[in-house]
Amino acid sequence: MIEVKNITFKYGGGLAPVFTDFSLTLKENCIYGLLGKNGTGKSTLLYLICGMLRPSKGSITVDGMESKRRQPEMLSEIFLVPEEFDFPAMSLQSYVQLNEPFYPRFNREVLKKCLSAFELSDDLKLNSLSMGQKKKVYMSIALAAGTKLLLMDEPTNGLDIPSKTQFRRVIAENMTDDRTLIISTHQVHDVEALLDHVVMMEQSRLLLDASISDITDKYAFEFRNPQQMGSDVVYAEPSLQGAAVVAERNGREETAVNLELLFNAVALGKINLNDQ
Repeated sequence: MIEVKNITFKYGGGLAPVFTDFSLTLKENCIYGLLGKNGTGKSTLLYLICGMLRPSKGSITVDGMESKRRQPEMLSEIFLVPEEFDFPAMSLQSYVQLNEPFYPRFNREVLKKCLSAFELSDDLKLNSLSMGQKKKVYMSIALAAGTKLLLMDEPTNGLDIPSKTQFRRVIAENMTDDRTLIISTHQVHDVEALLDHVVMMEQSRLLLDASISDITDKYAFEFRNPQQMGSDVVYAEPSLQGAAVVAERNGREETAVNLELLFNAVALGKINLNDQ
């Protein structure tokens, strides 16, 4: 479990605080979608959780260990896939050999399986890869590491459409019951089918902290024509099919969540599940 308690954090240079008295609890065995506008602190929160940044006030604990202390026992159970990174000029096999000892459950068979799903071999030269290939390799290593906590910052940036489909399949097939995954993203349609829980942030405010099941229990996401716009509609956006709407479900058939529509409805105050 991750406990973020009353943290304050700001970067230097006279910038405004990213977080002030911010709290959040993230449970185990769940796939979280971390959503918010640019500059709301999504990436910062991931770096705070793994201890690469430290709050000036408050605390963050991962399974009871303070993240800022960066204890080896904690770090061996966390893997962060940043939005941007560079590989050293070496082979994949050499890179794995260097990093494998840090992760007690590192599994080379899982690595090979993930690479194969991404249509990559395991004899790559890391400094010769495209951006999309680098992402696929790094995500494969992350899954093979076998950590209890996996953090991904904009994992689908740089991936083409077929690769995004591969990404969803690789994640779904290689997540284990004892693992928590937090995905920070703006590309909501790339991940919405994977998520168990949605967290929406706006600076130090939690706009939404709800499970997908709670959301779909209460709301339906549909397309309607103007004649179907009843009092059950809580939010609507025009579309080529008529209008994309969030409506009170009222016992109707469950629908898939449209995260972009949900985000806009929450940001405008049309939906508030935090107090329910």
